[in-house]
Amino acid sequence: MTLNPRQRRLLDAVRHHLTVSVEDLAQQLDVTPQTVRRDVKLMEEAKLLARYHGGVGLPSSVENIDYSQRQILNIDAKRRIAVAVARQVPPGCSLMINIGTTTEEVARALLHHEGLHVVTNNLNVASILSDHPSCEVILAGGVVRGRDRGIVGEATIDFIRQFKVDIGIIGISSIEPDGSLRDFDSREVKVAQAIIEQSREVWLVADRDKFGRQALVRMAHLSQIDMLFTDARPPEAMAKILKEAQVKVVVAS
Repeated sequence: MTLNPRQRRLLDAVRHHLTVSVEDLAQQLDVTPQTVRRDVKLMEEAKLLARYHGGVGLPSSVENIDYSQRQILNIDAKRRIAVAVARQVPPGCSLMINIGTTTEEVARALLHHEGLHVVTNNLNVASILSDHPSCEVILAGGVVRGRDRGIVGEATIDFIRQFKVDIGIIGISSIEPDGSLRDFDSREVKVAQAIIEQSREVWLVADRDKFGRQALVRMAHLSQIDMLFTDARPPEAMAKILKEAQVKVVVAS
């Protein structure tokens, strides 16, 4: 689902207040309650919002949005982020790229780079970059998840730990206000943690919808990354954490 400006404001309002009534949302957005209900219904189907007794709030955090939905959700923002990442990646460097629809867009944006060495546990990333004649792609072994073609498991972690790369490019499902980075699958999180350990620099790619979103499993903290690539300025509390940790923030406009 690609959000229009009104729906984006609606989502931001819910995230700010956590739970808010339809009437209050209509007043804030200067639209009718019927318009709010239509938007909320669409966003509920996309698992971005949930309707509760007394108002609208964020959905539960047990399961992630379906991969097919994530592929098209905020796709323009993800592509802008990917282009911003590609501009910073020097030719001839070594990378680790993990599971995620944003990291897959990064792979597409890297197709014009020369001499890259890419280690990945993402079959989609491997498929994209294997078409590049001067890019070496090293695919991790392990259990393939059918829903998104990600590779996870202890064998994957052992494989990742054989390498030390210049840059680890990480996607994430959630950045909480305290700076915690979270995802939904503990096996995926363990692989991402190994990538962080084996990377000289860690670059996080996350569109604004990840700010304040809830997810089940803690992966890391913002202070463990070197650069954040996103499509909007982080909220004030998050921006303070990033500044204190000396994390460079690149906003892809």
